Amino acid sequence: MALWFQQALLPDGWHDHVRITLSGGLVADVVPGVAPQPGDERHGPAFPGLPNVHSHAFQRGMAGLAEQAGEGSDSFWTWREVMYRFVDRLDPEGLHAIAALAYAEMLESGFTSVGEFHYLHHAPDGTSYADPAAMAQAIVQAAEDTGIALTLLPVFYAHAGFGGAAPAHGQRRFLHSPDSFARLLEALSTLEGLTLGIAPHSLRAVTPQQLAAITALAPDAPVHIHIAEQIPEVEACLAWSGQRPVEWLMDHAEVDPRWCLVHATHVTPAECGAIARSGATVGLCPITEANLGDGLFPARAFLAQGGRIGIGSDSNVQIDAAAELRLLEYGQRLTHHGRNLLASAPGRSTGASLTLAAQQGARALGQAPAQLAPGAPADIVTLRSDHPAIAARSGDRLLDGWIFAGARIDSVWRGGRKRVSAGVHHARPQIEARYVPLLKALLD
Repeated sequence: MALWFQQALLPDGWHDHVRITLSGGLVADVVPGVAPQPGDERHGPAFPGLPNVHSHAFQRGMAGLAEQAGEGSDSFWTWREVMYRFVDRLDPEGLHAIAALAYAEMLESGFTSVGEFHYLHHAPDGTSYADPAAMAQAIVQAAEDTGIALTLLPVFYAHAGFGGAAPAHGQRRFLHSPDSFARLLEALSTLEGLTLGIAPHSLRAVTPQQLAAITALAPDAPVHIHIAEQIPEVEACLAWSGQRPVEWLMDHAEVDPRWCLVHATHVTPAECGAIARSGATVGLCPITEANLGDGLFPARAFLAQGGRIGIGSDSNVQIDAAAELRLLEYGQRLTHHGRNLLASAPGRSTGASLTLAAQQGARALGQAPAQLAPGAPADIVTLRSDHPAIAARSGDRLLDGWIFAGARIDSVWRGGRKRVSAGVHHARPQIEARYVPLLKALLD
């Protein structure tokens, strides 16, 4: 199969009139500066797909349900109570329906892989399903249905707070012991078509002994953890240990490039430097962090120290890769009262710098980075060449037009198969037909 693009972003930069041959889900050959051949599928500008490093797929079904003001101050913690109520009736069938919609929307927005931070393990009463991996298998099936590349990150969750506090009733579906978690990992290791990692939920949800035990279960796999997302979490960690969350983690765990520290919103300059030196990725989810009122990660300073970031959609309140990148930059502008703050060098496009930084998140998923080069995964995104936001533009200005001016995605290939055409996932009608009645039943 051969595709021809007006322009394409190759590893050494943009090229005109690029012909790409696909084979076995990979890029087989790339030839720039050529005319299309008979039978080639012709498209506008193309660039590699983006990794989504952090998703809770089921939360797509509750998007917009937590936007009514409460009696007191609303925060992450009040949002969490809405989430607990939403999951009370969710079963594997419902999870499959919601995750399929979320993954289709990710592909439509330019994400071609996802790290699913999966903590909804058990039946509504908190007991294990007959098959303890039933909920995880619903996630895997949704990924297969939509075609997105999946890194499954089963979550270990045991406590409601630092120091081994007893779990709350609303957390009953999330809980594992180290032994039951080991059995879950063993069951999931037999599944095909995914990358398997692990995810201690947060320092407040595990004890130090449990953190050491579960990370030892997968010594070469990706490790993802929520950390320093909210100020009360930082204060509680200080009260428990005398250290801030990132400070404690760096002193007590072997954090290295396979780790992804999700959010890390409230960090000191010293903690930023320690993360950058470790080689870990910081998983940023700007839309969710804004929706929850978490705060802003110091991305400008972190990137200046050589730190690595990835982009995630987290609560999936909105699924839009360009919007995540745009808000990441705009947050820094509002903080520092300047413009083009995450551009990697003078004269460098901000859109190109953001896109490149996001593409590096593939390492946090244990996946090969998407690039338009022989041997790489054939994960390709194209823009609508007739969209006004990229009229008379070329090269990096195309990415600026996508992120900042509203250019639209046209087609998406994942693993060499075309999944999105004219901006719509091929299975969207069937996915919506299953999703809508499911949500009506859940919310009735």
